[in-house]
Amino acid sequence: MDNKKFFPSITVNYKSTGSSTQSNELGMRQMQERVYNKRGEQYLLIKSPPASGKSRALMFIALDKLNNQGIKQAIITVPEKSIGSSFHNEPLTNFGFYYDWQVEPRWNLCNSPGEEGSKVKSVKAFLESTDKVLVCTHSTFRFAVERFGVEIFDERLIAIDEFHHVSVDEGNVLGSQLKQLVTRDKVHIVAMTGSYFRGDANPVLMPEDEAKFDTVTYTYYEQLNGYEYLKTLNIGYFFYGNAYVDEILSILNPNEKTIIHIPNVNSRESMGDKIKEVEHIMHELGEWLGADTNTGFHLIKTEGGKVLKVADLVDDEPTKRNKVSASLKLPEAKSNRDHVDIIIALGMAKEGFDWIWCEHALTVGYRSSLTEIVQIIGRTTRDAPNKTHARFSNLIAELDATEGAVTDAVNDTLKAISASLLMEQVLAPRFNFTPKRPQSGPVDGFDYGEEGYNPNKENIGFNEQTGQFQIEIKGLSMPKSEDAQRICREDLNEVIAAFAQDKQTIERGLFDKEIIPQELTQIRFGKIIKDRYPELTEDDIEAVRQHAIAALNLTQKAKETLNNDEELSSRGNTALIDGVRKFAMDVRDLDVDWIDSINPFNEAYAILSKAMNEHSLKAMAEVISAKKPNISLEEARELAKRAIKFRKERGRLPEINSADPWEQRMAQGIAYLARLKAEERNG
Repeated sequence: MDNKKFFPSITVNYKSTGSSTQSNELGMRQMQERVYNKRGEQYLLIKSPPASGKSRALMFIALDKLNNQGIKQAIITVPEKSIGSSFHNEPLTNFGFYYDWQVEPRWNLCNSPGEEGSKVKSVKAFLESTDKVLVCTHSTFRFAVERFGVEIFDERLIAIDEFHHVSVDEGNVLGSQLKQLVTRDKVHIVAMTGSYFRGDANPVLMPEDEAKFDTVTYTYYEQLNGYEYLKTLNIGYFFYGNAYVDEILSILNPNEKTIIHIPNVNSRESMGDKIKEVEHIMHELGEWLGADTNTGFHLIKTEGGKVLKVADLVDDEPTKRNKVSASLKLPEAKSNRDHVDIIIALGMAKEGFDWIWCEHALTVGYRSSLTEIVQIIGRTTRDAPNKTHARFSNLIAELDATEGAVTDAVNDTLKAISASLLMEQVLAPRFNFTPKRPQSGPVDGFDYGEEGYNPNKENIGFNEQTGQFQIEIKGLSMPKSEDAQRICREDLNEVIAAFAQDKQTIERGLFDKEIIPQELTQIRFGKIIKDRYPELTEDDIEAVRQHAIAALNLTQKAKETLNNDEELSSRGNTALIDGVRKFAMDVRDLDVDWIDSINPFNEAYAILSKAMNEHSLKAMAEVISAKKPNISLEEARELAKRAIKFRKERGRLPEINSADPWEQRMAQGIAYLARLKAEERNG
């Protein structure tokens, strides 16, 4: 698999300051202390990456609520039983905290045998007891609410781990129950997630409900920049022909601790027999020497003579899988880097799986949920001694125009591009935008580069400690309502996710050569935000749109700058920061109109065109261009609104013969509406 197959990639370098792993006098790491400072909030939403310490942060919060805030009991809910182990007893007083975390064995229902019916009875028994903490699965909690109603949980803390499992979709029971609890307003709720994205693009909470939550956001950049050992994270995508098992060693480095996620048996990447796929991968790795009788790990001797220990979690024969799973949970797995070398999994070793030594997550086939991708990447982003790099590789079958499922293949590739764009956004430092005004000045704590703050130009400052940019943009609209301010402060990545996961948007952005960028950045993006936040005013919708497209396009332009500047890209941990600065310095004015004129998918297409063979790329373009949409009534109305704004600024309406394609398009929108009106008059 040569370098031409590499697609699209971002490498983010971090300083390894150690700040995110250091503890204060109460035994709290940086993120946990930030959460604890919000312990008095009734509704708290914690957005923090995998491995950042959310479970212990919840322990601190729950113990304070139980001991100081009059809360009767705490109920911790997790999506699956294995994650219940994150809430085992912890002697927190040994590290400086006021109380220890204790869960009576009978009340950790993730460990208890039996059917859901008996566990639901246990929930009732717990509520009637004087004990303080219960741990159960989401499903057990759902059944308990269905049987007993929400009133029985009054004056208790309900904690929902992996909160992205909740949705406002009518079919999501936990989501509707959460709404009932919030409406009744007699419980405290702490919701935690390492990924606030959902593959189905449904919001987790309705805006009016989310507005009741106080949010604590801890970014990937903050976490990884504050690690002690890990310095580099790489996200890469690869196309392959033939069978993936024949080419996997072109990506797989046997010297890296790796989790291989093989494809679902129903996916186009699958060879149809999961057991044979595992056998084939092991055959590619080297000579099979048998299985270790103690651990169940396969022993594979490579050409170089190294003996690899391979854990097979695909074979679901109970005796084998139970032995392997138990071996992966032994204390040695955390203390000994050489306990296991490679884990091969299907539907396992993702959410909640803790293997700190993992350096490479190799996933075959596109995963339909961005949440799943974030969780898989999270397996690699644990800090561990002598672990300096981590990477995520996604192997995707090259498009074959002769196959029947060509549309599915196109969709898979588009989803992979979308996921890449979003992960680039997640990994970047945080953007704070402000309008450039005559009275603007430097903000304390921000470094504005070698030449310092320039009062005559839009400036970009960076705070290394917090991992945040302060960026001035001419003509920027600022949000007025509290909801819009919260969205711009906390949810820009979620807004960008809705945009980048919109099929029509990414299809046209990549393959419509006649597309005018503003049709995407203004019309399409504006509609998506309006649909997502219907309660916002037009002015607030525009403010959110401007902030979101600025964040997306600044990241994409910084990446483009790095890809085209070898000197910049070699600067290690300041590369991305320098890329943003250089891009901004190279433009005459950093203003909203100019940012709107950038197609956010240009760089993704540039990489895609190098990664795919010409035949496959052409086939993709043909599939997409065959369904190019005509102007719609809704789009024409949005164009007319933009035209009115244009007239206010220029003193005239857009002209159909203008040399500016965007002005032409606005004029076409007006003409379309005028034609419809004339047709109505003429019957």
